[in-house]
Amino acid sequence: MADMSPAPRSPAEETWRVFRIMSEFVDGFETMSAIQPAVSVFGSSRTDPSDPYYGMAEQLAGELVRDGFAVITGGGPGIMEAANKGAAQAGGQSVGLNIFLPEEQVANPYQTVSLDFRYFFCRKVMFVKYAVAFVCFPGGFGTMDEFFESMTLIQTHKVDPFPVVLVGSEFWSPLVDWMRAAQLEQHGYISAGDLDLFEVTDDVAAAAAHIGQRYRASGGTGETRDPVRRMTAEGTYTGREPQRPRGQGPFDDLLR
Repeated sequence: MADMSPAPRSPAEETWRVFRIMSEFVDGFETMSAIQPAVSVFGSSRTDPSDPYYGMAEQLAGELVRDGFAVITGGGPGIMEAANKGAAQAGGQSVGLNIFLPEEQVANPYQTVSLDFRYFFCRKVMFVKYAVAFVCFPGGFGTMDEFFESMTLIQTHKVDPFPVVLVGSEFWSPLVDWMRAAQLEQHGYISAGDLDLFEVTDDVAAAAAHIGQRYRASGGTGETRDPVRRMTAEGTYTGREPQRPRGQGPFDDLLR
């Protein structure tokens, strides 16, 4: 049987990889810092233009632009294309954060600002750091990843609460029902208030209005001298140092 283990990488190769990662962050920070307050929109790349959700994403993006927001997507087809199209046609900033994939991603033509990423984690920082809200249309693993990423950040207080809107009650309600039944009631893995961290709706105009109202009501947080509440480069709070019990481990002498 052929050896399928990956070839070892040299320390020099791994070190130089850091500079490529750094360059993606530098390009991203420089470009995205010039973008007005933005909303990140997620959803399936497989959504056909004839699908009602495509039209809803296009409408939502237009509503957001008219309310003074930029729109950020992953730059691909489907819901991403619809949101970029709606934003661009409304005369707003339409941002596409494109990703290198083994099977080539086709970038949609409606991006007025376009960035390319090799690393998913660099790209994900841009989605969070420069967005004041998330909107998730029906989608696959990537959409779920972004939704639960936002829930984790808000639940753990790594960020201030921000609007997270799930569009499409027929699609999202079974997931919410499972979260309530399994995660909350059966196992107690989440708290009851965690189910209030997001909204489910079929009304895109109401979703856009909700985002605008929440953003204006928040007034922004700004910088702080509190080290616990100081912002990191990824747009999250520093937080408190992890607490480690003393006298219970083999390395306690090294921790003193």
